[in-house]
Amino acid sequence: MSGDAIRFRFSAEQAEFREMLRRYFGQVSPTSRVRQLMETDSGWDRADWDAMNAQFGLSGLHVPEAYGGQGFGCIELGIVAEEMGRALVCGPYFASSVLATGAILAGASDAQKRVLLPPMAAGTSIATLAWTEPGGSWDPTDIAMTATPAGGTYRLDGTKSFVPDGKTVDLIVVAARLPGTTGAQGLSLFTVPGDAAGLQRRALTVMDPTRRLARLDFRKVEATLLGDVGSALAPLSDTLALAAMALANEMVGGAERLREQALDYARMRMQFGRPLAAFQSMKHKQADMLLEVELARSAAWYAAEAAACGAPDRVAAASLAKAAASEAYLQTALHAIQIHGGIGFTWDNDTHLWFKRAKSSEVFLGDAAWHRERMLRAMGH
Repeated sequence: MSGDAIRFRFSAEQAEFREMLRRYFGQVSPTSRVRQLMETDSGWDRADWDAMNAQFGLSGLHVPEAYGGQGFGCIELGIVAEEMGRALVCGPYFASSVLATGAILAGASDAQKRVLLPPMAAGTSIATLAWTEPGGSWDPTDIAMTATPAGGTYRLDGTKSFVPDGKTVDLIVVAARLPGTTGAQGLSLFTVPGDAAGLQRRALTVMDPTRRLARLDFRKVEATLLGDVGSALAPLSDTLALAAMALANEMVGGAERLREQALDYARMRMQFGRPLAAFQSMKHKQADMLLEVELARSAAWYAAEAAACGAPDRVAAASLAKAAASEAYLQTALHAIQIHGGIGFTWDNDTHLWFKRAKSSEVFLGDAAWHRERMLRAMGH
């Protein structure tokens, strides 16, 4: 990315937007509410989703105004992701407003965008993207699901796994390939209603109940082609880079919240007549946590700026940010549990809510090693 394209601070409007979101999420997503939603079948509440969209229109944040959205960009999307990660907001935002919306924006025709995006931007239609399969590969070229032409439509056969909110969404954007093709050849995107005949949806048992995943079995499911046949690799790559950037910012928000909680506890907890934070070893640990989180934040916001500018290194920047944030978030969660001492190792301590999210986010969309390899490939190495 060229030097004159880099911004080193948020605008006043963006800073105010962040403050409004932080106040709002702090009110609607306290840990007591997070724990309630974790016990429900869906993992989120439709009334909460509708209220959020009625007040902020977040589901259509980066959808162009021509398609019913607000027309903001990747910087604002990163702000939303960071504040949602900070508050552990339970809902289908990442599935619908990042993954599915990103895939439709990148791969659909203009006519399809005008039909699909307005209800998604309004929050009345919720979607997800299904590309990963039981083998666990995050690379789109490893997709095995087949899409067989059948008259004017296609028939999907195969299984998708680790699909975010796949059990509850209204629409599924599915990546599949024409029979007899491999790699990037024949790879295409399709849309399938959530209640389509021949589709079976089953919730997976997950470590982190704040982000629900599902297994989807397709048996001759009728699907509509999205965009052009055989042209899905580039849209999928762009979408996954956008998702990695958003997830990196989400993880930074969670890591920062954990760091602050650990520091507050160390200041409050007395040992040998002194606050725990006064001990030199604790000062070193707090300094290390701050450094790790700030380095991850720098990488995450560089990735957001690269995506906003359409920079040539946006894919590499997104993978770098995902790798850095994965490690910083999990390490910060481990430090926070240790700092809280005996109480920190109990489920009653809220630190574990963020620890579970940190652990699940570490591998979601690919772990740090996978993203560093992807970054090197994107840089031509």
